[in-house]
Amino acid sequence: MTPEKSEDKRWRSTTILSVRRGGKVVVAGDGQVTLGATIMKANARKVRRLGKDGAVIAGFAGATADAFALFERLEAKLEQHPGNLARACVELAKDWRTDRYLRRLEAMMAVADAKTSLILSGTGDVVEPEDGLIGIGSGGPYALSAAKALLDSGASAEEIAKRAMKIAA
Repeated sequence: MTPEKSEDKRWRSTTILSVRRGGKVVVAGDGQVTLGATIMKANARKVRRLGKDGAVIAGFAGATADAFALFERLEAKLEQHPGNLARACVELAKDWRTDRYLRRLEAMMAVADAKTSLILSGTGDVVEPEDGLIGIGSGGPYALSAAKALLDSGASAEEIAKRAMKIAA
């Protein structure tokens, strides 16, 4: 296979959207897993509650096994830094960037608690968006654009997330 052909057979998937509005936060995922242009699964669970009390919600885009490894690491960091999502994420990002094993993981995460929404990447980025909106994965930019357009509608965070995900699909 030529490089162009093998590129078409990569596992691709995912639209994760996080909307923060009116003191509420919603993280939604499309559940779709594709190999090239073929939908392999339509109901994958890409959004999970983390932490002992479930106060953190996280969605992932990327390789599933990598995401599970990162979820476990993030939970450990949340235990080390209870109630401080930003610190836990910065510590995870430092490990992700410097650890030989973690450095190879291909995923992105959107994480949120009652106060903070963050994007984490394997390049060491921990970004808090100004507008409270996060879109990651191959469909993330479409869902993010739709959510931004819906901000003026007066809809709730949940309604904006549902409508934006439907538009992005």
